Amino acid sequence: MQKQDYIKIANARDPRLKRKKDRILYRFLEIMPGMLAWLTLVAIVLLSWLAPVGIAIFIIIFDLYWLFKTLFLSVHLRVAYKKVKQHIATDWLAKLQSLPEYDVNKNGDVSKIDDSPKLDWREIYHLIILPFAKEGPEVVRPTLQAIADSQYPHSKMIIVLAAEARIGQPARDIASQMQKEFGSKFFQFLTTLHPADIPCEIIGKGSNQTWAGKQAKKLIDELEIPYENIIISALDIDTRVLPHYFGCLAYHFVTTQDPWRSSYQPIPFYNNNIWQTPCFSRVVAVSGTFWQMMQQERPERLATFSSHSMPFKAVIEESYWNWNIVSEDSRIFWQSLLFYDGDYQTVPLYYPVSLDACYGGSWRRTIINQYKQQRRWGWGVENIPYVIFGFLNNKKISLSKKIRYAFNHFEGFWSWSTNALIIFLLGWLPLFLGGDKFNVTLLSYNLPRLTRWIMTLSMIGILGSAIYNIMILPAKPRDISRWRYGIMFLQWVLMPVTIMVFGCFPGLDAQTRLMLGKYMGFWNTDKPR
Repeated sequence: MQKQDYIKIANARDPRLKRKKDRILYRFLEIMPGMLAWLTLVAIVLLSWLAPVGIAIFIIIFDLYWLFKTLFLSVHLRVAYKKVKQHIATDWLAKLQSLPEYDVNKNGDVSKIDDSPKLDWREIYHLIILPFAKEGPEVVRPTLQAIADSQYPHSKMIIVLAAEARIGQPARDIASQMQKEFGSKFFQFLTTLHPADIPCEIIGKGSNQTWAGKQAKKLIDELEIPYENIIISALDIDTRVLPHYFGCLAYHFVTTQDPWRSSYQPIPFYNNNIWQTPCFSRVVAVSGTFWQMMQQERPERLATFSSHSMPFKAVIEESYWNWNIVSEDSRIFWQSLLFYDGDYQTVPLYYPVSLDACYGGSWRRTIINQYKQQRRWGWGVENIPYVIFGFLNNKKISLSKKIRYAFNHFEGFWSWSTNALIIFLLGWLPLFLGGDKFNVTLLSYNLPRLTRWIMTLSMIGILGSAIYNIMILPAKPRDISRWRYGIMFLQWVLMPVTIMVFGCFPGLDAQTRLMLGKYMGFWNTDKPR
């Protein structure tokens, strides 16, 4: 199968899968994640009845594994937090200006001097794509204002505000209004209108982003800017960059070993509205931030997520993002990994960008929105069959790399959908289903005590999360009582509940839908102000 076909596959019904055996294989790979998750849960229930001693031993070992994993990840969180503080305090523009020079010979090739960068940062342009749909000016304007406030030369910024035609005149009006307010503040300010009737597309960020990228390419070609000198940032419309974000990004771009084979991932801090959201939404949001911080310390597991950046050269060579999937933000990394035969990486940026925590205007609506948002993120499981199928077709990627990426990806989604249930609910089943023969054993007596002891020790990780949560909070609004800090700390007792209701359940929901072939469309999170 040709690479240009398998790197753009959306699902088992994709017409690029011309051979029947390829369609059957891809469909089997779609079934695998959900099937494994359900087999795990059903097996624990059955074995709690049929072999309670064995499953009780398994549960104790599993709880111990999670205890050590929690402590291990807590160390990563601590290290990542220190690096975040250092990166926020760094004047990245000054750091760029202090880089050693380099020579360019008559053929245009770079001759390095000592540890000089591969690119002159002064020649780098930032192409910033901001897709939006139903969001109003109260969401779009702060995002553009944050970019305008950046401590980076605006003469090197090209803004693309990408509206959706299906929204109608309101989207056009917002784009026009933002053009008037911000058009003169940047080197170029382009507004695009994504048509609603392009065949084979699904409604979502990926299709809008791809259309915007193609329009931006026309402008870039007119300006005769080399693709190698452009780094593209695909930002969610609620993303507010901190003042030195683009300096930090440019520094990593020009100093990375292979800048054109790398994506660049900042840490999402869901701080825009964190003081206004319900407590359970805050726990979910900050947990997501902490997970991304820990992933930065494990770059071998780090893929792109939400707002991120990558070389424009790579985007053009790969024919843009996939326009008929939901999880385009993570798919672009896997697509790049396959396209460049395994020679691609995600570079961690220990620098935050601020986004909205999930909020629906009321508790009831926020619960619904939070679940749907997590299910949409859980739909990233669609990348498992994509990656494995791509690995089977790409013979140039080493077997060790294929095994490592496939295992880490599969294990991550399996853990997402099962582990919380095993720890907090199913671990007690042998006591209820094991019968009188098991209940008179010493293991039956000690199982709840050992589990409770292990879970108590695991609370160290939750306590650490509560402390770091307070440390990364933005300034408290004047109309918020100081007592809210106490609530912000105590809210972490909800974590066992949130990790199941807004973690395990939507993850299992997404995997079950993929297993049954019930493909999801893109759900746009509400962003009320």
